[in-house]
Formats: sequence, C-alpha cells, structure tokens
Amino acid sequence: MQYGAAAEEAWYMSVVAPAAVETAAERVERLASESAVVVFSVSTCCMCHAVKRLFCGMGVHPTVHELDLDPLGRELERALARLLGAATAGSAPVVPVVFIGGRLVGAMDRVMAAHINGSLVPLLKEAGALWL
Repeated sequence: MQYGAAAEEAWYMSVVAPAAVETAAERVERLASESAVVVFSVSTCCMCHAVKRLFCGMGVHPTVHELDLDPLGRELERALARLLGAATAGSAPVVPVVFIGGRLVGAMDRVMAAHINGSLVPLLKEAGALWL
C-alpha cells in the first residue's frame, strides 16, 4: 500500500519539521494583512472603543486584536510602537492602531483625520471593506 506509506510519511514530516519562529513585527504584519480592516486594541481603552464604534457605525466590521488578552500582547505593542515611530512603548498609549488593506493607517488621530477629510471611505472601498 503505497498510499498508506506516503500518508504516514507526510504526517511524520509535518510533526517533526521545526516551526519557524515568528517575530512580533512579522506577526503584526501577518495579522494586519489577513482582513480588510484590522484594529490592534486594548479592551479597556476608550479611544479603542471609539474607533471600533466608528467603523461599526459605517457598516465596517474590523478584525480586532485585543493586546491585553493576547499572551504576546506586550511584544506586539512594542512592534506597533516602532511602526508608529514612538520613542518607547511605555511613554504614551500606542493603541488603537489601524490597518486598512494591509497598510498602516495609524493611531486614532490619523483615522479621525482621514474620516474628517473624506479619505477614509475611499480607503475602505479600495480594501473591500465597504461596497457602497
């Protein structure tokens, strides 16, 4: 039975093969590219709540990653701080951080500025998050 042997060998190789270790920056990049709109948030942050409500009010349902509920949340927050150009992750709140279409939009101030100047809706349409 060649099929059985091949299947057993494939199973063995998948179990034995070493898993590549993903850095926090790589994980942020991967998570940000998995959905049209991705929000990195902290569940108790009022600004995070406001940006999530903004999107929901527009009919967009973002994928939300709550950093305080993630075991690797601190590392992700540091990676996000580096992406935003923050001096240190502990100096000021980094979240919410929004990605649209896999591209970094930024923190709350950038999202609200895009909403006010009218550039947010075209970004959402281009990413496939809005159809109207």
